[in-house]
Amino acid sequence: MMFKYLKSKLQGLTVTDKNLYYTGSIKIDINFMSAAKIRPYEVVLVINLNNGERFETYVIPARKGSKMVSLQGGAARLGEVGDKLIIMSFCYIDETKEKVKPVKVLFGEHNVIQKIIE
Repeated sequence: MMFKYLKSKLQGLTVTDKNLYYTGSIKIDINFMSAAKIRPYEVVLVINLNNGERFETYVIPARKGSKMVSLQGGAARLGEVGDKLIIMSFCYIDETKEKVKPVKVLFGEHNVIQKIIE
């Protein structure tokens, strides 16, 4: 039997941009993706703390060091610039395998990484 586990979490990110006329996704600074071990085009769950929206989409890498978190396409209707987000990725693990320990990346003001918990 397979179980779904939290693989990584980006907590406290601030939306820096939105672009309604895009095919859809969320753009995230590649440094943030690397810190959380999130791969390009990986599906993530996004929680908007400002309005309670929860949605799944895939991640597109934004320029390294840009600190960008941009809602793209339909996701742009689910938040505003300045909203705080939690972004989570998951994995499936067979019950006979060792459990995964999630990576948690915590952010402060201006999308600065404050702490990485592994």
